[in-house]
Amino acid sequence: MEGYLGLFLSAFLAATVLPFSSEAVLVGLMAAGNYDNAGLWLVASLGNVLGAAVNWVLGRFCLHWRDRRWFPVDKEKLDRAGRWFSRYGVWSLLLAWVPIIGDPLTFAAGILRVNFWLFLVLVAIGKAGRYAVVMMAAQGLL
Repeated sequence: MEGYLGLFLSAFLAATVLPFSSEAVLVGLMAAGNYDNAGLWLVASLGNVLGAAVNWVLGRFCLHWRDRRWFPVDKEKLDRAGRWFSRYGVWSLLLAWVPIIGDPLTFAAGILRVNFWLFLVLVAIGKAGRYAVVMMAAQGLL
């Protein structure tokens, strides 16, 4: 049970603006062989999507603090995410799993007041798909 909790926390933190990686935890638990792969996929996906939802909420309700030094997303990343949204619209949320742009995208979605349920669906598709690919690659290597 601790492994699933650790995976959930690592996936959750990886989806927030904190620099963290959950893929190593996922592959390590797969290599241990004591866990159900479908359960690992579900826990990692759920944690990562919930972390992205926190970014959406922060973007939606905390923008008036953006000029503070401690604000979690710097102006450059926020501007880049805004350009992605201008160019590709909400479909860019399918790329929320991509390093560097993913977290600011989810934050920008909150700022731009993207419908929360649409946000969850698109982000879940991208993030769950990414974990599926990571797991398939790891199975080929293990």
